Amino acid sequence: MPRYKQIDGTFVQFTAEEEAARDIEEAAWANEAPARALTELRKERNKLLAETDFYGNSDVTMSSDMTTYRQALRDITNGLDTVAKVETKLEIEDGKYKNFPTKP
Repeated sequence: MPRYKQIDGTFVQFTAEEEAARDIEEAAWANEAPARALTELRKERNKLLAETDFYGNSDVTMSSDMTTYRQALRDITNGLDTVAKVETKLEIEDGKYKNFPTKP
């Protein structure tokens, strides 16, 4: 399907060079989709980790359940190499991420 650009109110079809350049841009965008999805996942994971950071203070005893929870949060990105896999982790149910570790 040909692409068009607007010049002074008139639609003009892309040249072959413009089509090729646009194809390269779209391929690059598609190739970066997993990285963008992982960035979103990491933002949510980091927010949850920050909520429990105080357990790491020297004057607080961290329970083994909390240690396990925090490790599971850090490991949540392991094996996520496609956008679809990342999106399964970002599914929300009842206002919470349903595939994130459960906070003790």
